[in-house]
Amino acid sequence: MQTVEKVSSVDDSPTRTRVSQTILENGPSTAADLADQLGLTSAAVRRHLDQLVADGVVEARDQRVTGQRGRGRPAKVFAITDAGRDGFEHAYDELAAGALRYLAATGGDEAVKAFARHRLVDLEDRYRPLLALAEPAQRPRVLADALSRDGFAASVSTTPAGAQICQHHCPVAHVAEEFPQMCEAEAEMFSRLLGSHVQRLATIAHGDGVCTTHLPTTPTTPTTPTTAERLPS
Repeated sequence: MQTVEKVSSVDDSPTRTRVSQTILENGPSTAADLADQLGLTSAAVRRHLDQLVADGVVEARDQRVTGQRGRGRPAKVFAITDAGRDGFEHAYDELAAGALRYLAATGGDEAVKAFARHRLVDLEDRYRPLLALAEPAQRPRVLADALSRDGFAASVSTTPAGAQICQHHCPVAHVAEEFPQMCEAEAEMFSRLLGSHVQRLATIAHGDGVCTTHLPTTPTTPTTPTTAERLPS
């Protein structure tokens, strides 16, 4: 007779958090991928996913298929919902959004842009020495690692056209949804740090599952911004 292991809901909670955290960090994932990454059985992962779906933390989607599609239905992938993302720590709340609304009303768009750039000055100053020591080909990885240490859950992938930095967590997503200047200022910082043009392909603030920044294949020397570049008059 098959033995079924009983696990209490108290014991399930930490593992369920690991499942949702893994999806947050790696993007939409299949149950098989999660089982491999977490060292769990597929049955255990599916049990946790069923509960996370019921709780509204994750949602099931059809997996995107590139190239020729094989036989059978594509595997389901599980992605973090907006409600699930809210369960992770955010650095800004409604108070910050309210402050920016006041700033926009009294100082206009340029004042919001100046604030968005100013809040990244310390971050850029910390990252610049790290990237300056790295070879050009390694700079996207160095930047992604630095972002991850600061809570952005970043990763790097490569495409024929260049590299992509993916940020699976955005601590200012709620504010950036209303004020895209926050995303624009971050992209400008990436460009200066990497010494090349960058292109934002997707953002969590606009409803995408991940913030994706495309980087060209041949980054040049990182540039040091002037005060005018960081803080427009």
